[in-house]
Amino acid sequence: MTDKDNLKNGPGPDGEEEWVSRAQIKLEVKAITALGEQLGNLSPDQLARIPMADELRGAIKETRSIKVRTGAMKRHMSYIGRLMRAEDVDAIKQAVEQFTSGTSLNTALFTKLERWRDRLCSGGNAELQAYLDAYPDADIQHLRQLVRNASKEQGKETPNQAPGRKLFKYLREVAEI
Repeated sequence: MTDKDNLKNGPGPDGEEEWVSRAQIKLEVKAITALGEQLGNLSPDQLARIPMADELRGAIKETRSIKVRTGAMKRHMSYIGRLMRAEDVDAIKQAVEQFTSGTSLNTALFTKLERWRDRLCSGGNAELQAYLDAYPDADIQHLRQLVRNASKEQGKETPNQAPGRKLFKYLREVAEI
């Protein structure tokens, strides 16, 4: 048996034998292992929504119990990589990308809402009207009260953060409707 026999990857799309280099195989294994590490960083709720076998799910949960980032973690990630070879890696990758893109969308939404909060506290009725134009479902009376309370606290030397947080929480609720 020669080295080329080990590199045979089955018939290609045109029916001929397809040869894959060792470097390519190593890159694919490394990518699968990196995906396994990403799975270990997901929350339990997110992990439950990923399509995978129970054995792989259990191995990923075990990753959280390994405290020291030493050889044990490397061996365990290698084990997860081996388990993932039997899984639909594309489906797992797609699900993980949805969670990571959702995180960047949440960050953008939070930044936008923080700007609205700051504009409402520092601005007058024009800013309030601009917000109401953008979000017509907002309760104007409740919004005015929250803005008034947050604006009062901003002028103090030692401000209480609660009114600003309440305003932000309300803005987030309105944006998610």
